[in-house]
Amino acid sequence: MKGPILAVLAAGIGSRYGGLKQMDKLGKNGEVLLDYSVYDAIRSGFEKVVFIIRRDIENDFRESILARMGSKVQWELAFQEQDSLIPADIFAGAQKAGRVKPWGTTHALLCAADNIDAPFTVINADDFYGREAFAAIGKHLCSPAADEPVIVPYRLDKTLSAQGTVARGVCEIKNDYLVSVEEHTAIERKEGRIINISPDGSIRELAADSPVSMNFWGFPQTVLPEFKKYFDEFLAAFAADIPGHIKSECYIPHAADQLIKRGIIKIKTLRADSDWFGVTYREDREAAVKKLADLTDAGVYPPSLWQTTTGAR
Repeated sequence: MKGPILAVLAAGIGSRYGGLKQMDKLGKNGEVLLDYSVYDAIRSGFEKVVFIIRRDIENDFRESILARMGSKVQWELAFQEQDSLIPADIFAGAQKAGRVKPWGTTHALLCAADNIDAPFTVINADDFYGREAFAAIGKHLCSPAADEPVIVPYRLDKTLSAQGTVARGVCEIKNDYLVSVEEHTAIERKEGRIINISPDGSIRELAADSPVSMNFWGFPQTVLPEFKKYFDEFLAAFAADIPGHIKSECYIPHAADQLIKRGIIKIKTLRADSDWFGVTYREDREAAVKKLADLTDAGVYPPSLWQTTTGAR
């Protein structure tokens, strides 16, 4: 049995951050957030890492990140471009309408489908998921139960930014299985409450302990054709009403939610006592630097991740 694969979504533009946050050096020796995820994955039994990036950042990505990892990580690159996997007529219509948005995380994952031939975990490059979370999902994907999809959810109030709104997939869970994932795109803490403001202006209050998706999923590779079918449906809806869908994106939580509701898959939730943090906004950076320094000082990570062989291979 092949070891699991880590698929890293690293093609984002970082518009709210004001730059390429997936390459922002936050660790004591110039590490970026995805360095810690890769390190945690390798010591949790993952065999290979697939980085999904854009071609225009390839040289910087190789020089800033891959060169530092060296031979300690078996990696491959996959590329997500605006026209990747998009039929020519639909892409032409999108360009004519002035679409500039990417096609979403489902599209990004499908761009790496040819690189994935084993159970895999998909994560965001600009999120810190924690050693315990990787240990839990790595144990599952290295077990005979690896054919069962899983998610590691996080507590909503631990995933907010003091700098502005965030998007989160709020999970409904029953008997340790995911029932649904509802995407909320403008969640913030306001006057002691956690609320989401929908596009029509309506406000919904959310419980602080609501479990949310942070794009930390584990799947068998056999789920990829189902994601492709769902993405094709998304493209068909886009083509039928381009002005109405000009900014629409196809997210992994959307796809997972629909596959659950159609009875195609069941997704088990894994509990992990792990803290999440990220850098949605530039102002989040200082807190992330401090947390990484604290974890390093506590011995959770070595002072320089890739200059030691401890825990990595």
